[in-house]
Amino acid sequence: MDIPDILQFVDEVISSKTGKHLNDLQRGIIEGTLKRQRYTDIAEAYGCTAGHAKDEGYKLLQILSNIFNETVDKNNLKSVLDRQINLNINLANSNNTFGNSNTISYINICPDDPTPSSNKSKSPTVNTKTRKNKVNIELINKLRLFGLSNEQIAEALNLPLDVINQEESENKILLK
Repeated sequence: MDIPDILQFVDEVISSKTGKHLNDLQRGIIEGTLKRQRYTDIAEAYGCTAGHAKDEGYKLLQILSNIFNETVDKNNLKSVLDRQINLNINLANSNNTFGNSNTISYINICPDDPTPSSNKSKSPTVNTKTRKNKVNIELINKLRLFGLSNEQIAEALNLPLDVINQEESENKILLK
């Protein structure tokens, strides 16, 4: 993946979580970090002090750490973004690019092929104890990080909304 695509991905992720887009310096910090540049070089290119670039870089990496739920620093930024982008690609329709759609078309989380339903208007019968495993919970939480609502997650995972809502309420109980 090239740098413009990476910058677009990071901008969309940050925007969905914070409501703010990357500014020019933040874009330069990500690009410079990926190119292994020092903050002094990045600062020179953007007309600010190295200290300011470093402070902004620290804030940006903290935001990414919070969004991705893992420590992000200059040394692991590339590998973290690679993982997150690959997760996003695996979840997204192969015809979509990051900027064109936030719609997830189909995700198969079942080990077997789904059985076709004769009545598509009914919610599928789900045994929540067997379907709700660690992978599903992690996937649901990851989709929430991308800003999807419970309704969108339920649709993307082909699960009833009450299963997603139940997981959310149980997750909140566990966090208390």
